[in-house]
Amino acid sequence: WRLKMSYEQTIEKMKSMHLNGMARSFQATSEMGFTKITPDELVAMLIDAEHDERSNKKLARLLKKAKLRYRASMEHIDFQFKRNLDKNMLMRFATNTWIEKKQNMTITGSTGCGKSYIACALGHNACIHGRTVAYFNSSKLFKSLKLANADGTYLKEVNRIKKIDLLIIDDFGLEPFDKQSRLSLLEIIEDRYNEKSTIITSQFPVSNWHEMIGEKTIADAICDRLLHSAHRIELNGESLRKKFSEVLT
Repeated sequence: WRLKMSYEQTIEKMKSMHLNGMARSFQATSEMGFTKITPDELVAMLIDAEHDERSNKKLARLLKKAKLRYRASMEHIDFQFKRNLDKNMLMRFATNTWIEKKQNMTITGSTGCGKSYIACALGHNACIHGRTVAYFNSSKLFKSLKLANADGTYLKEVNRIKKIDLLIIDDFGLEPFDKQSRLSLLEIIEDRYNEKSTIITSQFPVSNWHEMIGEKTIADAICDRLLHSAHRIELNGESLRKKFSEVLT
């Protein structure tokens, strides 16, 4: 009876200290019996369980805040189709060294070739490594910044974006840039230059971005900071959506 009370009290104390992973592991182990496990093994097992519990919760929080467009992962990227995607190069990016070095990345190619999925997979991978990530559709980002500018929350939002380890701007250049969008983009890129990493995906080749942004002085400043030593993935080939629809039919 005393052992049972001590066991139940231990479980309750673990839960009160928010050691939920440890409590579940202790409970599961006790149900199987402690006869075949040493004290050292028990402690190690409980610590591993709590570590895994906290890591999973942290990952869930990071992914929720990232708001990635796709539930993508590096393991599920399809290298079967020919689209100029180097598997070895992409797997090197999975080490997150490029994010540690505060480098940028551009992913270009025609619609449907998998740009957004690859960007989201890299974002998911960054979350696994404990990095903060934020995904934005380019048009929606600049519209939201205009609204923020109107209601007085612009600086707060720009400062929030500044601190994110990996910023993903998707579908860059689908809508023309006006003066405010150019200035907002310049401010974001300037704040993050050599401080944080940014991925930009676009249907337009990088060689067109200067003209696409417009206003030479601002375009020069943006492209110089954004593209300096940036990693480039240039996809080609037919739309994967079209290929998958052909396979299904």
